[in-house]
This record gives sequence, structure tokens and C-alpha cells, in this order.
Amino acid sequence: MTCHPTRRHALAALAAMSAMSALVAAPARAAEPFPARPITLVMPFPAGGSFDPVFRALSEAASRELGQPVVMMHKPGAGGITGPASVAMMAEADGYTVAVMHNSVIRAPLTQKITWDPLRDFTYLGGLFGLTTAIAVAADAPWKTLADLLADARKRPGEISYGNVGATSANRIYGERLARANGTRFNMIPFKGGGEAWTTLIGRQLDVYGDPGFGPQAKGGKVRLLASFTDRRLQRFPDVPTVKELGHELVIESPVGLVAPKNLDPKIAARLGAAFAKAATDPAYLAQLEQFDMQPAVSSGEAYAAYARAQFEREQKMLAEIGFKLE
Repeated sequence: MTCHPTRRHALAALAAMSAMSALVAAPARAAEPFPARPITLVMPFPAGGSFDPVFRALSEAASRELGQPVVMMHKPGAGGITGPASVAMMAEADGYTVAVMHNSVIRAPLTQKITWDPLRDFTYLGGLFGLTTAIAVAADAPWKTLADLLADARKRPGEISYGNVGATSANRIYGERLARANGTRFNMIPFKGGGEAWTTLIGRQLDVYGDPGFGPQAKGGKVRLLASFTDRRLQRFPDVPTVKELGHELVIESPVGLVAPKNLDPKIAARLGAAFAKAATDPAYLAQLEQFDMQPAVSSGEAYAAYARAQFEREQKMLAEIGFKLE
């Protein structure tokens, strides 16, 4: 059976039109506006800590800016390093996975053997806020001041337990520095996250905890703040002295931001950075920051990357000061 010439011409024309349509559609699909599906936000700490309500509020605001859900995925471990590390080792960057970044990740190569580089294997999207760290004890603990605690620690070196969220965390390092400067040492106890540590402190199974997220516990009368590792007294706790004003030159600057895998398209990085920066002005998010005494500090991706490079150098000097050596 043979095909009529007119029909052959019609079929050929139809095939040509189909091919042309496919060629036109391909670039259209390639240029599909970002984002076209939900974005995963990797949380480096367990559920239940102070980061949860803060980033939940931020994610909701960012979802409205991006037109797609921002879904939190908890990936704790190694003092908050496991989650960002998984993003650093991703083979491809498409903008659909971002991670919460903090200083423990920046100092990771100085404290452990790793196969990724925090200065080269991330696309920095921007800074969000600064953590505020304070030294807290249970409300019915015997120490009324930091001087009381240090005096007791000198009498009983290594006996007073001091909670932290990992060997490379700022609260661990600064607790060690404070003890060394005062001729003593604490018994450092690691926790997976702040929620577990605060419960243990309030229950008196832990003596001291120095970490962010103390606001609700202190305002609720469950813990007593002995001092803060800030440059000046906290607005919500004007009666709490700083560690610095008590004669110990220790101030923790600990910004938190967002990163994506390396080699992310600059246009997508700019889109994400702008969306999260706008979300960081949301009243519900700012209310959560205030609740946990975190300080708003929005910065660009370029500024946050520059901070990371400078902080890495500061960390090298600080770890040398306390005699830390990479095994």
C-alpha cells in the first residue's frame, strides 16, 4: 500500500512542525524561572532547639518570597557540622538545597580531618543573625556570680560539669579558655543539641551550660545567667554582666547564615540571597530572634564569604592559644 503524495506532504509538514516545536520548547524549559519546586533547608542541629522556631519563621517568610515551600530537614551530628558538610560534598549545585552555616563549620578543617573545604566548597548566600552566648546555671544552683563559679572550679578542678554541643563549638572553646585563664578546668560534657542540654541543666544533672537560646529559660526563672560572652550587656538582661567587664577578655562573635553547594549559578545565588534577606525583615521571624536573644545581622553573600575567610585565620590563632593540635 502506498501513501498518497498529498498525505506524504502533510505528514512531512507535521513532523517538521513537531521538531520545530520541540526545539523552541527546549530553551523555554531550560530557562524555567527559579525556583520551580520546593527548596530544602538543611538544619545542622536536632529538632527542639532554639534554631527550630527561628528558622521555621524564616522559612515561612522565604516561601512567600520564592513562591515555593522552603522545607526544613534536620541533619544533626558532629557538633552541627554533618549537615553543612553534606551540602559541601554535593556534586551539583541547582539551588534547591541550602544549609544553615555557623562558625563551627568554618573551623572544622582546623579541628578534624575532613575531605571538604568550608572556604572553597560552598556558595555563600548571606549572613542572617548573630548568636548570643551566656553562662547559665540552674536557678537553684549554689553559684550566684561568675566569680563564685570560678572560685569553686579552682578548688575542684575537673569536677564541675560544663555542657557544650561538640568539641569544636564556640561554647566548648571559650569555656576552656575561661578555665585556663583562671587556673582550672571544667568537665566538658557534649550534647547533641541545646534542647537536651537545657533540660539536663534545669534538672541539675549538669552544672553549667554556655550556649545561645537561654532567653526563654532565663525569663521563665528556670536558669540563672552569670555572665554573657557579649561586648556589652544584653538589652533584655541589663543586670547580667559581660564576661569581659568581669575582667576576662573573651567575647564571642558568632554569625549564622546560609550556604549552598559550590559553583551555584550566580543568578540563582542572587535570587536566594535576596529572598532570604527580605524574609529576614519579617516581623514573626524578628520576634523569634528577640525571644532567643539573637541579633539581626543581614549581610550579602560576598560579605559573608569574606567574614568566613577572616574568621578562619582568627580560629587558627585561637586554637593555637589553647594548645589545640589536630590529631
